[in-house]
Amino acid sequence: MDATAEGAGLSIRRELEDGVIELTCELPHDDADPRWDPYLDAAALRERSPDVVSLRHVFQPASVAVVGASRRMGTAGRAILHNIVTAGYQGRVYAVNPHAAHMEAVPCVPSVTALPEPVDLAVVAVPPAAVCAVADKCGRRGIKALVIITVGLDPPQGADLLAICRRYGMRLVGPGCFGIGVPSTGLDATFAARHPAPGTVGLVMQSGGLGVALADRLSRLGVGVSSFASVGSKYDVSSNDMLMWWEQDQATKLAVLYIESFGNPRKFARTARRVGRTMPVLTVHPGRSATSQRAAASRTTAAATPLINRESLFRQAGIIATDSLGDLVDVTALLASQPLPAGPEVAIVSNVGGADVLAADACLQHGLTVHRLTGETRRRLHALVPRSGAVTNPVDTTATVSENSFRRCLELAAADEGVDAVLALALPTAATGDLVAAIRAADVQVPLAAVVLDQPEAVRLLSRASPGEEDRPGQAQPAGPAAASIPCYAYPEAAVRALAHAVTYSTWRSRPAGHIREFSDVTPDDARALVRKYLARHPKGGWLPPGQVSALLASYGIQLISLEPVSSADSAVRIAAALGGPVVLKANVAGVLHKSGAGAVQLDLRTETDIRRAYHLLTGKFGLRLRQVLIQPMISGGTEVIVGVVQEPVFGPLVVFGLGEVATDVLDDRTARLAPLTDTDADELIRSIRSAPLLLGHRGQPAADLPALQDLLLRVSRLADDLPEVAELDLNPVIARPDGAPALDARIRLAPTEPQHPFLRKLG
Repeated sequence: MDATAEGAGLSIRRELEDGVIELTCELPHDDADPRWDPYLDAAALRERSPDVVSLRHVFQPASVAVVGASRRMGTAGRAILHNIVTAGYQGRVYAVNPHAAHMEAVPCVPSVTALPEPVDLAVVAVPPAAVCAVADKCGRRGIKALVIITVGLDPPQGADLLAICRRYGMRLVGPGCFGIGVPSTGLDATFAARHPAPGTVGLVMQSGGLGVALADRLSRLGVGVSSFASVGSKYDVSSNDMLMWWEQDQATKLAVLYIESFGNPRKFARTARRVGRTMPVLTVHPGRSATSQRAAASRTTAAATPLINRESLFRQAGIIATDSLGDLVDVTALLASQPLPAGPEVAIVSNVGGADVLAADACLQHGLTVHRLTGETRRRLHALVPRSGAVTNPVDTTATVSENSFRRCLELAAADEGVDAVLALALPTAATGDLVAAIRAADVQVPLAAVVLDQPEAVRLLSRASPGEEDRPGQAQPAGPAAASIPCYAYPEAAVRALAHAVTYSTWRSRPAGHIREFSDVTPDDARALVRKYLARHPKGGWLPPGQVSALLASYGIQLISLEPVSSADSAVRIAAALGGPVVLKANVAGVLHKSGAGAVQLDLRTETDIRRAYHLLTGKFGLRLRQVLIQPMISGGTEVIVGVVQEPVFGPLVVFGLGEVATDVLDDRTARLAPLTDTDADELIRSIRSAPLLLGHRGQPAADLPALQDLLLRVSRLADDLPEVAELDLNPVIARPDGAPALDARIRLAPTEPQHPFLRKLG
């Protein structure tokens, strides 16, 4: 037990008294505990080892059986058997069919129990009613893993299938999937029309058809596939398992996912963040509309995950998330063939008037910078570019540039100090040389992307004419069949989007991992006591009254600007005089959550007349619904922001940040991250909203107190992670000023909840 606890990253305290050794194992109870990360790291390591071993039966099987291989061509089982045989798989293959002796030159047996050996992997394509019986026979025969192709299992059948697999210790891919493949070993246990080519991209897809199409696209592109899994309803093997497999398989250099739902998002984020430090992890955003979310939910056992939550998860984990499948292929082509850009500075060289302008506009739109070339580089470019061209960047070589001059322009622009990537735009004409050959031959030591405007393909890879250039120091280099290639696009916008995604990932990968800050002044036990007391009186939950809101926030060192109840206009005048400046009156009204929108806030009250008029206005407007009138000092200047918490049923607590008050709903400028936040997460959260320039110092205005904002976000994150009963929390507005970030108003809704471990394996 001692060794087990230490192996799990837990500390043991030993005491000897009266001949008895007492061992005390102190368990980390939450993310703020300094022992939490080592504990999770140790737990993840302990999980990875058996997980990877068990997946070898799926992706490195010595023997495979196809159960349900039909004599009829055109069926899933027969197509899978055909693909396994014709792809060149060297292991032992069996078909289970009681009506045939041989099929595809493979011996047939009448049932699973008649197999001559307990095979590593069984691929099952039988009717739904027969799946559980077949799975049970596989378990009793000692088979190690199942791929269930069958669709249409009802919930009881699904539960029975999962129970059978757990009883016999079998790994399960599916059900409702297209199968799995490892092209380098000839294992193609899918019913795809073509075999994928071996390569460096790992694919895991919930949508099997989409995965097969993507594998085919990457194969034709020349990038290829290391391993492929269509996981369907994800009863067992999921994207988490595949990431852990690719982390150690030595063949995968990029991980590509299509995920519609998450069983355990926080565990996925932790796994993806770790894997993303060594290889790019890419995905595409599915389900951006209500219609597509319904379609996704109809195909999976877990509901499609809302877009804002997925975006938060992907950003935090460093996952490259594209808006379309085409963009996903474009970025994959770049990352498979080029090193990561060191920064956002781009040099553009073009012989196409107008295309360079489109490329520059796209750079601005996607957060890249069109680099200003140095005087020496411009001087040298002048010797190559006619007077009618331009050397400022974009470099316009004019339409009739020679092959050699275009190549030299690329090399000079790439060598300019501070250039992080080069974009070559070309349209070969009868008056030019072979500009594609110029691009292939260019000696460029930074990432290079090309656009050839007359090519029919959306993206292709150009092989370098002179491979083997020296690596640029500090750059992560690609590997695999596409490594000595240049991605070439049909349109400048596609190339720029791919570069922008690569820059974003490179920036994430190079930033510090961050740490979860500890606070010595928080009293979570007091907060839990307040929550328990409220829920004991209100079992269904509800909105906390203002006094309890202030007390709960104070437990985490979050202070609201002084807010005092007043019982009359006279008392409002008296308290305002004591405060010594402009004040605000707020009405606490039953059923009103957004005070400003309901007219329950009176601002900038400076005189006794103003205060009395505002008090009578509020009491007259809300009548019997009015619970009380509150007064607080008027805080002017700064930028109004919102800091909030939402307990999402799938993701757990999310910390929300954006513009505050009316702008919250009108401009919808907000973003979110999963709790607990690291200091790096909090800083990125502040800088990721569209209105961030207002906080960073805009047009000569002083910047907001960013450390104070970060501190507030981290305290709210700690509160959210400690108290799952906090269903909603709004600090709105928070005034981001140069001298602090005071919260002026707050509301908190509590709801009963069952605590769940945030990192345990979950179905879906």
